[in-house]
Amino acid sequence: MTISRRFLLGSSAIAFAPALSARPSSTTAEPDLFIGTGGHGHTYPGATLPFGMVQLSPDTDLERWDACSGYHRTDTSIMGFSHTHLSGTGIGDMLDVLVVPTRGPVQLLPGPLTDPDAGYRQRFTAEHARPGYYRVTLESGVRSELTATDRTGWHRHSFPAGPGHILVDLSHMILDRWDKPDQQPLIDDARLAIDADGTITGGRRVFRWAKGRRIFFAMQVSRRPDRVTFYGDGDAQQPAGTTAVAGRRLKAVLHYDDAGSAPILIRCGISGVDVAGARANLAAEARDWDFDRTRRAATSRWDAALGAVRVAGGTADQRTVMATAVYHAQLAPTLFSDVDGRYPAMDGTMRRVPAGGAAYSTYSLWDTYRALHPLLTLIAPDRVRSLVDDMIRQTGESPYGPLVWPLQGKETGTMIGWHGVVPLAEAQAKGIPADYAAAWPAIRRRSFDFAAPDQDNSLGRDLYDRLGYVPADKVFESVSRTQEYAYDDWASARIARAIGQDADAGRLLKRSGNWRNVLDASIGFARPRFADGSWWTPYDPIQLGHMPKPWWRDYTEANGWQATFLNQHDLYGQIAHFGGDAAFEARLDALFAAPSTLPANAPPDIAGLVGQYAHGNEPDQHVPYLYAYVGAPWKTQAMVRRLCVDMYRNDPDGIIGNDDCGQMSAWFVLSALGFYPVDPVEAAYVFGSPLFDRAEVTVGAGRRLVVEAAGNAPDRPYIASVTWNGRPWTKSWIDHATLVGGGRLRFVMSDVPNRDFGRARADRPPSFGKPA
Repeated sequence: MTISRRFLLGSSAIAFAPALSARPSSTTAEPDLFIGTGGHGHTYPGATLPFGMVQLSPDTDLERWDACSGYHRTDTSIMGFSHTHLSGTGIGDMLDVLVVPTRGPVQLLPGPLTDPDAGYRQRFTAEHARPGYYRVTLESGVRSELTATDRTGWHRHSFPAGPGHILVDLSHMILDRWDKPDQQPLIDDARLAIDADGTITGGRRVFRWAKGRRIFFAMQVSRRPDRVTFYGDGDAQQPAGTTAVAGRRLKAVLHYDDAGSAPILIRCGISGVDVAGARANLAAEARDWDFDRTRRAATSRWDAALGAVRVAGGTADQRTVMATAVYHAQLAPTLFSDVDGRYPAMDGTMRRVPAGGAAYSTYSLWDTYRALHPLLTLIAPDRVRSLVDDMIRQTGESPYGPLVWPLQGKETGTMIGWHGVVPLAEAQAKGIPADYAAAWPAIRRRSFDFAAPDQDNSLGRDLYDRLGYVPADKVFESVSRTQEYAYDDWASARIARAIGQDADAGRLLKRSGNWRNVLDASIGFARPRFADGSWWTPYDPIQLGHMPKPWWRDYTEANGWQATFLNQHDLYGQIAHFGGDAAFEARLDALFAAPSTLPANAPPDIAGLVGQYAHGNEPDQHVPYLYAYVGAPWKTQAMVRRLCVDMYRNDPDGIIGNDDCGQMSAWFVLSALGFYPVDPVEAAYVFGSPLFDRAEVTVGAGRRLVVEAAGNAPDRPYIASVTWNGRPWTKSWIDHATLVGGGRLRFVMSDVPNRDFGRARADRPPSFGKPA
């Protein structure tokens, strides 16, 4: 019998099951870059730098959902190595500029995954990956090594004696069953050329997920090929002597009569602006042919980034999971400005960042505002300042205002809400200096101008404002929209207040209470509501909604159970709405204890179930911490420890759902440290259950946060007491300003709950800008 990890923890009441493995006292392990490359993790194992523009990694598949990153650990053949990848996303794109080193007859198509002999894909052995470096041996006998700088990918391909060739495939890309190439070609403009000095250049415009994005490259090889063959659309071979080709699906083959006489190195710069930008990036970051020096520099960069969090205790596997999670949490957002500061802006123009600034891509904001951005405010505050400046700038440039899911200069509008306001409000609340007022006109337009352009993410704004909710018979995913629009109103109100826009702040603050209008207090559930004010009947919290059309859902990647707890910012309001502490605590208990039943049409994102709580997706990841708001943090402690142990493993299938650009990993890092930001805008962290005996976190400017868990053990998840710098701490939470000042946070752990800890109202976390 095969047991799906979706239901592994299903139908379980809140209890703590002791782990059986021993607890050595060794220190932090190396990351395992294959964690998340199996199952539904959707990560990749290749070479990149922290937040780098280039992600040079092997590609094994283009077509199935579990290969959104281009790679899946269960695949047995590799197509080649492309220079851009997405980490952990639920939609695929990128995979630009595929390089295929091989021998034998030239093959121009990869062939199917099920038949590696049918095309240029190759079986492989001896695969190895560590931060900034990847190595594999292909069945052709080629030993391929990869490393990277910020904007360039480096290859070293060692061929056996005899002839060989390198294919550059500019037609390679993710394919999806929703694509309609008969209506819009997936690539509508591409060019390939070779200069007199042997530099290969090109670019393409792609209409996959980020519609119309452009990517350019400049590539140099250490050994000049004996000849180069170009192929145009339909794989039509171009005449000998051709130095350039244009079309849609282009390829080039570099032939070597004695490929094995010395390793062939490739350095490839990329740009979202133009070929000149790619050339400049290559010239600036690839000044020699020293692959090993470049690899050592990449290792050094990663050592510094990973060293921000160091742990001792736990099991060897848990330390590996922790190191890998810290790694995955620093892959995105990705740099997307050239060395001269130019970048493709959201309004379709080319712009230049101010001196010392940077532009970024790959903001998975519906996911990452929850834990990834809060984690970075602790471990990478300088990077956060750069990101905040960029988000403010791009918010003003985008025709849609606050960022949603921008990718390489294109706003995809994926998911719901306009959660780009949340990291800005969080940064302002945490004292990170920036020109927040510069973003306000665009935020205000999104909030109040109902004639402003919308994408799917912001549909129904006018109804939300007029009726107080998004009606389920007018707009899909209405219940989730209402609550998430309300959260964005809360974040926007914080920004407005900070810059002196008090009238707008008041309007937004009032509207941020609209969550009430889709939570039916009479049944204690989120519930679809129609334009006439009536509720959906008969109601079933297991279902995805009233489904007037086969694809229509009333919740976003959730059902009625999970959507009941989307509120992050006005928790005491929701507790009162549901009848007080005891009633709300009982509703939480019911969530975790309910049968793990899902309808047949549930999306695969709803995974990692404990009862009806779904840890494998983002909407409810704050929910285990809500017990602290009703004075029962011991239940949070038991559940968080359980999730850390059971939902994360040292295995390719070690992340229970999509890693979503580091969000799932960031949840683990923060929870394993012992605290989590239920509402990032509140700039406070609720205590959970520290997984390790000791952790050291570098929190900027030479300050160090030490977290200790005295008496910690697999069967001791409960907090008996807490001290901060040696003084008793009775609260079940701690504020950001205290943590980043540095100090010693000491937990004393126990095998029995201390039901008095955090029980007093004065010791409960703040919410809605107010104490409990």
